[in-house]
Amino acid sequence: MKPVIVGVAGGSGSGKTTVSNAILERVGAERIAYIQHDAYYRDLSHLPFEERARVNFDHPDALENELLIDHLQQLAANQSVAVPIYDFTSHTRRAETHCIRPHRVILVEGILIFADKLLREMMDIKIYVDTDPDIRFIRRLQRDMAERGRSLQSVIQQYLGTVRPMHLEFVEPSKRYADVIIPEGGFNTIAIDMVVARVESMLEESGPNLLRNI
Repeated sequence: MKPVIVGVAGGSGSGKTTVSNAILERVGAERIAYIQHDAYYRDLSHLPFEERARVNFDHPDALENELLIDHLQQLAANQSVAVPIYDFTSHTRRAETHCIRPHRVILVEGILIFADKLLREMMDIKIYVDTDPDIRFIRRLQRDMAERGRSLQSVIQQYLGTVRPMHLEFVEPSKRYADVIIPEGGFNTIAIDMVVARVESMLEESGPNLLRNI
């Protein structure tokens, strides 16, 4: 049976992970293969660190969508996949990978997942999390400093140099492809209720008896 593929997109710091976690909790994490687009940043270990730091990580070309599409196809064919683990402090992929097994729901989260035509056409439900720019910037600033060892100045420079321009060029325009737009991120419980109900409905339509065995 073809799995239900759900995409959650939105600007950096919009609350995509909060929405994704709400779906995981409500639908059931044991029924979902959860994949983050960030894991598919291209490995830059062949470049000196100074050059890696200058790469535009907010441009679609920074991500290996070909591998993600291949992984989604494998999961749909009931095969497990080895998802990369990306080290954001060194801009390289780690030697180890994360095994994702096939499930009835595949949840894909990422800033640029709707910017790729082939990728978005694989999705049954496309969700865009819409949050004000100032809130998104504050969240990104806090995350990058706390989790990725970034300095205040480097976060500001990256935001002004690439994050904001790429958001306006690629991320914001991709909102038109969304089936559902959720304002206020994970705090919009009504919108999340509607998304969860739709996922449950699609699962029931695809085979209620099969679901009891997974």
